[in-house]
Amino acid sequence: MPPHDNSRNTILFVVIAGIMLIAYSFFVMEPQAEKRRAAQQAAAAQTAEGPAAATGITGTAAAAPVTTFTTDRRTALAQGGLRVPIQTPTLTGSLSLRGSRIDDLFLTRYRETLEAGSPPVELFRPEGMRHGYQAQFGWNGANVPGGVPGPTTPWRLTQGATLTPTTPITLTWDNGAGMRFTRRIAIDDQYMFAVTDTVANFSPTPITIRPYARLERQGVPADLGRNQILHEGAIGTFGEDGAYSTEQLKYGAWVKKPVQEHQSTGGWLGITDKYWMAALIPSQDERIEAGFLVTERPQFNVHSVIMQGAEHTIAPNTQITETTRLFAGAKRKEILSAYEQALDLPRFIYAIDWGFLFFLTRPIFIVVEFFYGILGNFGLAILALTLTVRLIMFPLANKSYESMSKMRVLAPRMEEIKKKHPDDPPAQQKELMALYQKEKINPLAGCLPLLLQIPVFYAVYKMLSVTIEMRHQPFFGWLQDLSAPDPTNILTLFGLIPWDPGATPIIGSFLASGTSGGFTLGLSVLAIVYGLTMWLQMAMSPPAPDPMQRKIFAFMPVIFTFIMAGFPAGLLIYWGWSNVLTIIQQYVIMHRLKAENPIDTFIERMKKAKA
Repeated sequence: MPPHDNSRNTILFVVIAGIMLIAYSFFVMEPQAEKRRAAQQAAAAQTAEGPAAATGITGTAAAAPVTTFTTDRRTALAQGGLRVPIQTPTLTGSLSLRGSRIDDLFLTRYRETLEAGSPPVELFRPEGMRHGYQAQFGWNGANVPGGVPGPTTPWRLTQGATLTPTTPITLTWDNGAGMRFTRRIAIDDQYMFAVTDTVANFSPTPITIRPYARLERQGVPADLGRNQILHEGAIGTFGEDGAYSTEQLKYGAWVKKPVQEHQSTGGWLGITDKYWMAALIPSQDERIEAGFLVTERPQFNVHSVIMQGAEHTIAPNTQITETTRLFAGAKRKEILSAYEQALDLPRFIYAIDWGFLFFLTRPIFIVVEFFYGILGNFGLAILALTLTVRLIMFPLANKSYESMSKMRVLAPRMEEIKKKHPDDPPAQQKELMALYQKEKINPLAGCLPLLLQIPVFYAVYKMLSVTIEMRHQPFFGWLQDLSAPDPTNILTLFGLIPWDPGATPIIGSFLASGTSGGFTLGLSVLAIVYGLTMWLQMAMSPPAPDPMQRKIFAFMPVIFTFIMAGFPAGLLIYWGWSNVLTIIQQYVIMHRLKAENPIDTFIERMKKAKA
C-alpha cells in the first residue's frame, strides 16, 4: 500500500497507541511499583536506629524518638505539657510550651470529605500519635554555659493567652548562666507565623550561637507519595543574586538519598502534600544552610527539613534579634502569590506543582478562574475554557477537518486508482499525489488538532489535580467534586442497586469508578458520554485503508472509555465537551461538502423509517 495513502492513519494510530501505553504505565503500573517500593522501605525501616551524620545541619537538635503511640489526641497533647491555643479565621490548634513546638494545627476552611460533619483537615499532629508532624525553633551553640533552647526547653508564657492575628504571644527562657531568650510568636489572618527571637547576653564573655528551624514528620501516612501526577515530599527554592531554582524530592527518592544539603541566600524550604504545605522562610538577605534529612527509627523514618541561619556572636550586655517565618496552610494561588510579593519570596507560587508544562498549566488555571468569577461554577468555567481552546484552534482545525472531509468525498476515486494499478505502488502513489494536489488535500492535516490537544489535555489534568481551588467544587446534580472521579457506576445501575463495587474482594479496585486514574470496569455516566462522543468523532473521520487498523480504531473508544472512567470528573467534562464541539465543527464542514457522515446517515434512516 502506498505510504502516502495511510501515513495519516499510521501517525494517528501511533499517537493513540502511545497515549494508551503511557496512560497505562503512568496510572496503573507506576502506582503498583510505588506501592511495592513503599512496602520494601517500610520493611527496611524496622531496623535499629542508624547513626546521624556528625557535620553540617545534621547536628541540629531533634526531639527524642517515640516508641509507643496513642490514638487519643487529648492524651498526646497532655504529654506535651502546657499549651497555648491558636485561633485564627483559617487555623485552629495549639502550640506546646515544651520546646515552643507548633504541633497541633487544623485548617478550618477545609474538610476531609464532603460528608456532613466531616472534620477539618489536619496539618500538624502532636508527638505521641502515629505520624506526628511538627515545627520546631531553637539555637545551636557549642560550649554555651547554661545551654541554648531546643526541642524540650520549658518556655514560660509571659504575655498573651491565645495566639490570634491581633494578639501575639511572648515566651521567655533563662538559661541560668546570663543568657535570656525571648520569643515572640505572631500570626496573620491566613497561614503565616512569624517567630522573632531576641537573645540577650548578660554574662561577662561573648557567646556564639546559630538559629535553626526544623519541620519533622515522624513517618509518612500511607496515602501520601503515591500520586505520580504531582509532587509530594520535600521542596525548596535556593540560590542567590536573583538566580533561584526550586528543588523537589519525593518521599521515595528522599529515603534513597537521606542527606541533601543546600546553601542559599534567602529562599525557603518545606514539606508539601497535594494541597497543603509547611515551609520555613528565613530573612531573604540572610545566608542559610538547609537540608532534607531522613533518619531511620525502629518503627518509622523521620523526614526532616532543617534550616540553619548565620552565626551570631553576642558581646556582653548586648542582644540580637532573629526572625523566622513558618507557612502552614493551603496552597491557594492568590495566597502564595500575595506572600511572594509581600515578603519578596523567590518562586513561592511554585509550591504548587504546575508541572513541566507550567507555561500552559498556569495560564489555563488563570482562564478557569476568570470564567469562574463570571459564571460562579467551576464546571461551567471548564466548559468555557474548552470553548476558548476550540476557538483558538478553530482556523487550523477547520482546514484539517475540511481536508479530512474531502478525503471522504474522494474515497471512491482513490479506490479506483488502487484498482487501476493493483501491482504498481509507484503508479498508485503518483496518481494519488496528483489527486491530492488537484483537490488541495493534505493527508496529514487530520493529525494536527490531535497533536495540539495532547499538551492541553495534560495541562488541564494537571490543573485539576494540583489546584486546591478545584477541590470539592461541585458542578450540577450528583457531581459534587470536579477534582474526583464521577461517583456513579454502571454496575449499580447508577445508584439504583445498593451495592458498593469497590468493596468487592480482590477485584474491587477494578470495579470502582472512583479510582483517581487508571483502568476501571466501573463505568460512570461521564465516562459513557465521553466514550460515545469519542466514537462518533472517530466515525466521522476517514476510515483507515488497512483492515487491521480499522479494527484497532474501532476498539479505541471502548478502551479509552474504561481508561478515562477513573479520571477527575472535570477532565471528562472538558474532553467530552471538546469532542462535542469537534463533532459539530466536523459535521458542518462534511454536510457543506456533501461528504458521507454518520449523522446525515442516521437522519436519512429516520426519515425513511418515518415514511
